[in-house]
Amino acid sequence: MTKISGKSLIGFREGAGTAAGFHGVNPATGQKLEPPFVSATSEEVELAARLAGEAFPVFSRLAGREKAKFLRTIAAKIEAIAEPLIERAEQETALPKARLQGETARTCGQLRLFAQLVEEGSWVNARIDTADPERKPLPKPDVRSLLRPLGPVVVFGASNFPLAFSVAGGDTASAFAAGSPVIVKAHHSHPGTSELVGRAVQESVRECGLPEGVFSMLFGSGTQVGVALVKHPVVKAVGFTGSRTGGKALMAVAAARPEPIPVYAEMSSTNPVFILPGALRERGEQIATGLHGSFTLGAGQFCTKPGMVFFAQGGEAEAFKSKLRQAVSQPQSFTLLNSGITSAYRESLGKRKQNASSKLTVEAPPKEGLAVGAALFETDAEAFLKEPELAEEIFGPSTILVEHSQRAQVLEIARGLEGHLTATVHGTEQDLRDFADLIAILETKVGRIVFNAFPTGVEVCHAMVHGGPFPSTSDGRSTSVGTQAIFRFVRPVCFQGFPTSALPAELQDGNPLGIWRLVNGELGKK
Repeated sequence: MTKISGKSLIGFREGAGTAAGFHGVNPATGQKLEPPFVSATSEEVELAARLAGEAFPVFSRLAGREKAKFLRTIAAKIEAIAEPLIERAEQETALPKARLQGETARTCGQLRLFAQLVEEGSWVNARIDTADPERKPLPKPDVRSLLRPLGPVVVFGASNFPLAFSVAGGDTASAFAAGSPVIVKAHHSHPGTSELVGRAVQESVRECGLPEGVFSMLFGSGTQVGVALVKHPVVKAVGFTGSRTGGKALMAVAAARPEPIPVYAEMSSTNPVFILPGALRERGEQIATGLHGSFTLGAGQFCTKPGMVFFAQGGEAEAFKSKLRQAVSQPQSFTLLNSGITSAYRESLGKRKQNASSKLTVEAPPKEGLAVGAALFETDAEAFLKEPELAEEIFGPSTILVEHSQRAQVLEIARGLEGHLTATVHGTEQDLRDFADLIAILETKVGRIVFNAFPTGVEVCHAMVHGGPFPSTSDGRSTSVGTQAIFRFVRPVCFQGFPTSALPAELQDGNPLGIWRLVNGELGKK
């Protein structure tokens, strides 16, 4: 299972590909990695879609325990190849081994979390309103509903998470849990890693006796393969993690179809941090240390990286700024994931340096190749409010400090924020009382509000929300992390007047699956 062929995986088959190939590249050295990878042909796109369409009627009706077995089998097979998988991922991403070990554990953990969800079964939101033939003036019919999968889903692998947001990541796990076949468009930055995981999924499909179209994985160095998949009429939804440009482009393609489909795109987020007066006074230097660790973690290549920081000017602020400047000035090298990300980072830094509304106060020495230094910008609230560019995301180890002179400026800044994945508040209990209106504003701007911690690091659990208003995501009602992610790939279906024997087991009289249901307005296991 640890061989790498450079070919797409289409059901149980290998693709033939095209003559135009590409290589994985080691970001730390620039070395091309073998073997070459070949892009899928239009015929292979068509085959993957056809197989997914054929698999859907069977896979969508699979019992929860069978889907759970499938998800757990994938996790076990990934763990079985962890050593060569992590070694290849190190070569293709330059991410440290410990980070990749943690990401492998997260990938397998979320697969097992969804397995628990579907095995228990109550997630389908079964609702039953029984008939009342004696009701006047008209009899009441028997009405029952539950959630059903949409159909085949296309998942785009992410550049910055070669495992947890890629081939067998959260989008794929939640789509499988819903009962949807998945076609993955592998990311060109880590193709070997993607193929190794893809083969683990492929073998799991075969071992569990499922239709081969339940899973395919296609390579493509450009946009052609991905666009063709989104346009295909068999595909019913898309999961994407990447840039705002890429996400909006896919949204446009999906909206222009004869039958538009949802694109669940996680895009840009600058993740504002608000340091309130009590916290700045009590532990400003400690916050500075934690902030530096957060915005440089993973070379700043996290969607939850804190990219702008707001605090009151004054005596306490000076110690905070001094501590942070000292940390940023240390000679630390950060290797970015690929040449495109490196170019974009340097271009964004150059643009901000030319903006008279902000000042570059510290930049670690410039590096060669794909290695860069951290950068710290500073400005004041008045300039920030006048210059929208200062709120734009810089994907890499950089952040901007914004000092304000009055409470009203903080609220004005918060009201003017676009949608973000997170907002962080450092404060005391008194600060929370004094700034209750700030918290109320942030609730309308982000998917997750973090108190006295930092936004990098997303716990995979039932309650987690990793989403937010546009443009952080295409649909702020959704999350891509946690078990609520399953609801992106389902829709409610209602059955009226059916005999119980013809209903899905979740809706049958007697509750044969023993799940939680809403029966005549009462939640229980009736």
